[in-house]
Amino acid sequence: MKFKKEMAFGLVIILWIITAWLLYPLINLDSVDMDNAKDYLYRSAIGITIMIIFFGKTILDLFFPQVTLRTMPLLNTIFLTIYSFALAGGIIFMITRMIILYMRSRKSGFLF
Repeated sequence: MKFKKEMAFGLVIILWIITAWLLYPLINLDSVDMDNAKDYLYRSAIGITIMIIFFGKTILDLFFPQVTLRTMPLLNTIFLTIYSFALAGGIIFMITRMIILYMRSRKSGFLF
């Protein structure tokens, strides 16, 4: 049983590392080459999709705790709530950065 939890934790860490790598161009948007903006948009879309999956899993864990536990510990609930707000904020931030990247890559110019 402990081995399964360690494997799941390792998988989540690996997915977060992949997500960070996928979203890195959006974080350093000022140094992005606009010739490859379309590639960055696809790469970032995959990263945001992974973040949305993590967000959905977190919300599911909050509203439907594990079947073996009748009640979730308060500290676990607080951390999951903070984690879900951080994920929601990150998703909104990254989508905003994607929109900015798209607007910069347009031939007609940048609207903002």
